[in-house]
Amino acid sequence: MPIDIIKYNSNMKDCWDAFVKASKNGTFLFLRDYMDYHSDRFTDYSLMFYCNSKLLAILPANILNEEQTLISHGGLTYGGFIMQPDAKTSDMIEIVEELKTYMQKTGIEHLIYKPVPYIYNRIPSEEPLYALFHAGAKLSARAISTTIDNGERIKFSQLRKRCITKAAKTGVECKESSDYEKFWSILTTILQERHNSTPVHTKEEIGLLHSRFPDNIKLYTAELKGEPVAGIVVYETDTTAHLQYIAASDEGCSIGALDLLISHLIEQVYTHKRFIDFGISTEQGGTYLNNGLIAQKEGFGGRAVMYDTYKLTIE
Repeated sequence: MPIDIIKYNSNMKDCWDAFVKASKNGTFLFLRDYMDYHSDRFTDYSLMFYCNSKLLAILPANILNEEQTLISHGGLTYGGFIMQPDAKTSDMIEIVEELKTYMQKTGIEHLIYKPVPYIYNRIPSEEPLYALFHAGAKLSARAISTTIDNGERIKFSQLRKRCITKAAKTGVECKESSDYEKFWSILTTILQERHNSTPVHTKEEIGLLHSRFPDNIKLYTAELKGEPVAGIVVYETDTTAHLQYIAASDEGCSIGALDLLISHLIEQVYTHKRFIDFGISTEQGGTYLNNGLIAQKEGFGGRAVMYDTYKLTIE
């Protein structure tokens, strides 16, 4: 089948967003109001794949011109092909082959591809992984996340249970909050002191994104005497509650406030989601595993899900 590749521009926003919403594996991260919030930091090079004027797939992406590299997507946790529900393996093989030809013609030498992890797919959607393998792509990085499947729950560890009980006896209360400023103060302090780093999003950026996606981005806090001592920013998709930011003050850590808050989300708030995802516990492309961090997540009954990266080189 003939495939036409069109480079996205802002006039296509409505078409792009409608396709994401109707796709089998798109999430709100691929809507242009989310993707474009940091457009000053990434040179957009998103692509749209048509066959006989019908849109079959889209590829959220940015370009690193100095490296002749297309990335899907450098500013998002994951990227990859977003497909219409009836996209088949043969379709994706042809699309990937046409993408290779397109890259050759435009001087793009490498594709860095971060597929949507399966826990976010509405229906099975891993056709592109086979198509990339068929085209010669190689696994280049593997990050490990920790995920709870609400259909097959594993019991909390005894340590997590003790911390939950301690926080409850101390008087910690859990609730949804709109006070991003106070939580960002806790989060920023903890990241700076313990990891010498800063949040990916600034306080202003997370506030903007929450205002654009109030049904998808939510803050929950654990409070002691009316003041937050721990908090979690949750990204909600159709299938999954992803814990995007998790932090507790020193006081919150000492009384188990974060444990109580996590148990509150698991056992009360997100029982209707199929998956609750804690995020990755690895660094340096997956070569370094934070054993203490992943042990804490596994204590709540989470088990491994891969956030992979593939590289396709045009030769």
